[in-house]
Amino acid sequence: MAQIIAVLDFGSQYTQVIARRLRECQVYSRVYRFDTPVEKLRSDGIHGIILSGGPSSVFAPNAPMPDPALFSLQVPVLGICYGIQLLGRMLGGEVAKSQEREYGRGTLSIEQHGDLFKDLPPTIQVWNSHGDKLIQLPPGFSAVAHTENSPFAAIEDVQRRFYGLQFHPEVFHTERGVDIIRNFVFGICGCSGDWTMASYIEASIEKIRQTVGDSKVILGLSGGVDSSVAAALIHRAIGDQLTCVFCGQWFVAKA
Repeated sequence: MAQIIAVLDFGSQYTQVIARRLRECQVYSRVYRFDTPVEKLRSDGIHGIILSGGPSSVFAPNAPMPDPALFSLQVPVLGICYGIQLLGRMLGGEVAKSQEREYGRGTLSIEQHGDLFKDLPPTIQVWNSHGDKLIQLPPGFSAVAHTENSPFAAIEDVQRRFYGLQFHPEVFHTERGVDIIRNFVFGICGCSGDWTMASYIEASIEKIRQTVGDSKVILGLSGGVDSSVAAALIHRAIGDQLTCVFCGQWFVAKA
């Protein structure tokens, strides 16, 4: 069974980029809704959790919030942007609106390298996009890096293996961002990096076979990427048990 890193999606435009970066490290990532119950995460046997960024403020009336019990799963947690603000606020720190929105490139000065910043230089260029920021650390945390506008640009609680980054390591604009992600999944989460796309395809085909059994399947095929890939996988799994029905734009619109 693949080692899973769960990415909780809080609406960030970069959520799928985080998932892709993990898979580029040959670690299987799975994107979950932000409010996925902790029982589901536990049953899936996740090895770590990444809290994505998002467009909301933690002060918004309907701000997306995760299941608080996720912090009792005893797996490493990394909060990115909105994720660090959630992490800080839910664990007893304080978040405030910034006097200036920090957007674009910034300089991260690393004070303590530890496991998250292992083998990185003292300063790197990072990409920021946030209007709130952490102004008081939760109990048990220490600040390990800062930017020009944020004294708590990176925080950690080594004992509980909780980490937070105010910037986005997953985007191209952050120097050595992939190395930070690697340090998290390998050095902190203990993943082995043995997942491949080929193994995922074979596992998916086997799951389809077990689910379908001797039954017949009808698939509405639009010709788009999603339905075409689904058709290819299902056909490889069950062959002539699959019947595809082409659904054009008119049919979709009327449906």
